[in-house]
Amino acid sequence: MTGYNFLRSVNEATAPAGQAEVYIEVGALPAQVAPLRVVTADLAARADFDLDAVADLRMAVDEACSTLATLAVPDARMQCLVRVDTERITVTVRIPSPRIAVISQDTFGWRVLATLADKVEILGNDVADPPSLGIRLVKERQVGVA
Repeated sequence: MTGYNFLRSVNEATAPAGQAEVYIEVGALPAQVAPLRVVTADLAARADFDLDAVADLRMAVDEACSTLATLAVPDARMQCLVRVDTERITVTVRIPSPRIAVISQDTFGWRVLATLADKVEILGNDVADPPSLGIRLVKERQVGVA
């Protein structure tokens, strides 16, 4: 399954002051992660996050999406919501998954993810049909860093 769907973009006219939101859906395959990484990094750069924060966020999104892609059910779609406001960028990525899928937090990849983002959270939804797994990343704006 290929192709990218930019399903929703909240523009500045309808978003709360200082906030933008973009929703992207791609096939849940490691090869499909690139657009999520690129869009997130572009949004961070446009919001005047420093170059280190943009690079960290790009790598964190790549790691989160790659982790989830390995746990997705066949032919699944990966859903990514990026919210940018004056203080932070929040990236939420979800995939439909088997009920038994678990995101391991004792891997090198998870440690990298936790180092690159200011906050990392695993999202599960046992009542969803099909069940889903997700990861939410938060990158805070560094104020006064020279």
